[in-house]
Amino acid sequence: MLQVFSSKTARQGGVVRRRMRDVERIVGRAEFLAEIRRRGFHAVENGGHIVIFCNAQPIRRVV
Repeated sequence: MLQVFSSKTARQGGVVRRRMRDVERIVGRAEFLAEIRRRGFHAVENGGHIVIFCNAQPIRRVV
């Protein structure tokens, strides 16, 4: 978890992507999602990946 949230991209408010199975294996889904919520970030899941928007800006689906 520290690796994801301390990356340069995350610290700059960017977007990071991880395989959900790796998240579940290494840290656990519930704990990871709780940390995303605690930080005020947003996330979406698709195709076995979780995409984390490392900022508190609103998300708008365009298509």
